Amino acid sequence: MILYPAIDLKDGAVVRLARGAMEAATKYADDPAAQARSFAAAGAEWLHVVDLDGAVSGRPVNASAVAAILSAVKIPVQLGGGIRSMERAESWLEQGAARIVLGTAALKAPDFVRAACRAFPGRIAIGLDARAGKVAVEGWAETGDVTVTELAKRFENEGAAALIHTDIERDGMLSGVNVAATAALARAVKVPVIASGGVASLDDLRALMAANAGIAGVISGRALYDGRLGLGEALALLRESGATRPGN
Repeated sequence: MILYPAIDLKDGAVVRLARGAMEAATKYADDPAAQARSFAAAGAEWLHVVDLDGAVSGRPVNASAVAAILSAVKIPVQLGGGIRSMERAESWLEQGAARIVLGTAALKAPDFVRAACRAFPGRIAIGLDARAGKVAVEGWAETGDVTVTELAKRFENEGAAALIHTDIERDGMLSGVNVAATAALARAVKVPVIASGGVASLDDLRALMAANAGIAGVISGRALYDGRLGLGEALALLRESGATRPGN
């Protein structure tokens, strides 16, 4: 299981939101590239970067901050937020992003997502952001009637690298990851599933591993920034458990 430190970008700074509310942003750093280097130096194997303004507007907004991060580190970066066209996906991949995350497009432009999966095999992740089990889009501003599992199954055989399951009600709240929902999704589909939202401590990592559902990764933001979860000890836990072996 891979631990993905999160770098969420708003107005060029590193922030964390509470339940996805843009007006409830807490700023943690003014230099996203420096934050990326810090995570890499501490042993992170991947980074999860999101252009929050881009997710709402539907176009890249924090492009300069993203470019700085990509230039600052050699570890792979998973990037999402405002990527709604093949051209933008290809551009970020050419600039060094290892993987692109498509969220809103999965529901509103499924043909584009399928085409992207075919064009960039192994480099497209699908963001499944859930509110009470239903998919939310447009920077979580809209919630429809499609369930997370239903949407996931639509792309199960399209070649996506991963599915990122985020429980919006827990995101940024340090209330504990939704192990049950994430494990249920992981068991329902063949695509690797990454857990997100609510991670508060090492106990959340232990619970995800104990679920025995083959969960491939976990994203953490506020817990790392607030010091509730030490990156070094988290990585050590995953190594000791064998959860960081190749393929996990």
